[in-house]
Amino acid sequence: MRRSHKTTVAVLASLALVGSVAGCSGGDDGGDDATTAASEATMSAECAAYQDYAGHSGTTVDVYGSILSPESDSMETAWKEFEECTGIDIVYTGDNSFESQLPIRAQGGTPPDIAVIPQPGLIQRMATLATGTKAVPAPDEVKANIEANYSSSWVDYATVDGEFYGGPNSANMKTMVWYSPTAFAAAGYAIPTTWEEMMTLSDTIAATGKKPWCGGIGSGTATGWPATDWVEELVLSAKGGDVYDKWVAGDIKFNSPEINDVMNILDGWMRNPNYVNGGFGDVATIATTTFQDAGLPILSGECFMLQQAGFYGAQWPEGTKVDPDGGDVAAFYLPPYDASTGKPVIGGGEFFVAFNDRPEVQAVQIYFSTPEWPEARIPVATGWVSANKAVDQSLYTDPIDKLSAQYLTDPEALFRFDGSDLMPAAVGSGAEWTALTNWFNGTSTEETLAAIDAAWPTD
Repeated sequence: MRRSHKTTVAVLASLALVGSVAGCSGGDDGGDDATTAASEATMSAECAAYQDYAGHSGTTVDVYGSILSPESDSMETAWKEFEECTGIDIVYTGDNSFESQLPIRAQGGTPPDIAVIPQPGLIQRMATLATGTKAVPAPDEVKANIEANYSSSWVDYATVDGEFYGGPNSANMKTMVWYSPTAFAAAGYAIPTTWEEMMTLSDTIAATGKKPWCGGIGSGTATGWPATDWVEELVLSAKGGDVYDKWVAGDIKFNSPEINDVMNILDGWMRNPNYVNGGFGDVATIATTTFQDAGLPILSGECFMLQQAGFYGAQWPEGTKVDPDGGDVAAFYLPPYDASTGKPVIGGGEFFVAFNDRPEVQAVQIYFSTPEWPEARIPVATGWVSANKAVDQSLYTDPIDKLSAQYLTDPEALFRFDGSDLMPAAVGSGAEWTALTNWFNGTSTEETLAAIDAAWPTD
């Protein structure tokens, strides 16, 4: 199934040949039959990589997700060659109410052929609907592709009651720190590679009268979500994968010794008045500063570091140079609190989950599970990363994408999906957001953790 990557020029050339073939084979218009035959032969060679998906010409597969333009534009560009060569028309609809509308559509019996689902919890819900149209298990070929080229976590997160429902689309890495290479160089600071070095650097910067860290968790009705990432990073890197998994499942409570330890570490880091909140004010301003604005003081030298995911790159003002070699900003891997946990990586992503097992739908699902899909997407979508280990890493040109892909595909990485996305919604996208926001406003750790535990469903 693996084909060598085609450049954008080659893709455009193949699309041009489609038009040539269509024009030359439309009837007896006096065209040169020899030219038509040559074009058809060339087209056949261009499309040979899609032979396994042939036989479904004239069919349509509708795909539904939360990805909106302009990001969705590159997605549609990336699968254009697949459409032209197979004759399958992939029709995409993006909706910013996707998470609420997908269950309504499925329960009403009108789900999409394929949904791009970002939360494993929503996959489980769609696979176990009591009424309506449930998600259908993915073809065996999809599972085989994912097992061969992704870490086992990606298989687990899309598995419900022993059935595998879909392969990943994109992936994002959250275990990173944004900084200014220019500012670091001017001050003589080195990128820390251990937690101790990062805290020593923070103390060094604080001693100059400046704040080493800036941060913000404001996000409208979703205010608080960045703080959940900080907790997750520390649970995984300080306590390991087993504790993380039990915590996410509710077997270890928030108000447990393990999570209390983590909150004490976080308290000494992101609630440390000597460390935060450069460019904005005191610790409490973390709760009122939007996550979009949180890193901007790095550009003015008012803070030096921001812990935030790779997708934060979209928030830098136009013209900001993202480059580890003398750029305005770049990012480094957030060192683990406990080196014995290995290379902990917190991330997220989406999964292609089908509600129909028509042959053309399965063909699209199988294609999306191969290395060829991300290799078609990466050259046309800066900020888009795949966790597929078989993807040609040289295709990434953006330094943050390169960093993300390096850790997301590292076979030694201890990868875990975003914990708040795995928890029940009342906890992960409800009480935890609110309680951690209050924590930055001065609420005690004990009260904070008890409030989150109280929201955990009892049935």
